Amino acid sequence: MATNKEAIPQWKTTIIVSTSLQNHDTIRMISAQQHHRIRFSYSVESGAFIFPLSGTAFLLVDPQDLLEHFEESELIKRIKTFVQVHRNSFLLLYAPFNGKKELEILSVIQQRFFGSNLRILPVRNNAEIVKGMLTIAKATSKPHVDSIRDRMSLARAHIIESSPVWEMLRDIP
Repeated sequence: MATNKEAIPQWKTTIIVSTSLQNHDTIRMISAQQHHRIRFSYSVESGAFIFPLSGTAFLLVDPQDLLEHFEESELIKRIKTFVQVHRNSFLLLYAPFNGKKELEILSVIQQRFFGSNLRILPVRNNAEIVKGMLTIAKATSKPHVDSIRDRMSLARAHIIESSPVWEMLRDIP
C-alpha cells in the first residue's frame, strides 16, 4: 500500500545563486538533496539566491561582516537595490545568537525598509536558511500556490458554513 508521501512527486526547481556563495555550506546542503538545479551567476547580487519559477529572491546577510556604522554602510545600498530589482524579496539575516549588535541591525533594517516589499527572515544556522528558502519558494511556485489557494478557499467555506455567527446572521430577517 502506497503512502501519500510516495504518491507526491518530488518538487524540483532551478536556483540561480551568486558566485560569491559557491563554497557556502547552504549550497552543499541544497545539492545534497539532489533534486534542485543550481546555476551560478556573476550578474546576481553578491549573497543572493533567486528562484525564478516562484518569483522569490533571498539575500543572505551576516551581521558579523558589517562595520560599526551600519546605517552608513554599503549594505543598505545593496539591500535597496535588491528590493528594487526583486518584487518578492527576502532578507536572510544570519545571526547564530541574538546579541545586541544583531538586534540593532534587525531594528535598523526594519525601520529603513518599513513599507517596502522586503521581508526579513532571521536565521540561526545553515539548515534554517535552506529550509526557509525552500519552504517559501515551494509555497509560492506554480502548481503549489494554486493548491494552497484551493485549500484555503475550502477551509474558509467550511468555517463560514459551520460558524454560529454566520448561522445567526442568516436567520435575521
